[in-house]
Amino acid sequence: MRQRATDMLRDFYLRSHRAIDRIMAGEGASYARARLLMHVAREGPLRSVEIASSFGQAPRTVTEAIDGLERDGLVRRTADPSDRRAKLISITDAGRAAIEGAEASKQAYIDTVFGALSPEECGEIVRLIGKLNDRLREQLPG
Repeated sequence: MRQRATDMLRDFYLRSHRAIDRIMAGEGASYARARLLMHVAREGPLRSVEIASSFGQAPRTVTEAIDGLERDGLVRRTADPSDRRAKLISITDAGRAAIEGAEASKQAYIDTVFGALSPEECGEIVRLIGKLNDRLREQLPG
């Protein structure tokens, strides 16, 4: 039964993640792009190395993502006044609009999927997954 629960939880996560990513991409920012845009909107302007560190990714990976966002007009690079060799990444108005559209579509998807459950059932899922997360924190601190 534990294996079945694990498989079902994994399958739900993967299907849900793919669906949300596809829906958000249709609004102009995939899940990954929206996360990056939200980070820059919240914390920016930032150097790409700071973004890479925040996400635990290689600087080259983040640079490539930023290149795509800049090509699409969602972020802009400007000179860093404290280091003329470096660039600061900031979000554009189009980037903010992409976040709003992607987040609204993600929320609509969540409302639709979880609308199959009563508030009590949602509470039970929260409780059970919380219990599993607590166990993971005990087993794998950090």
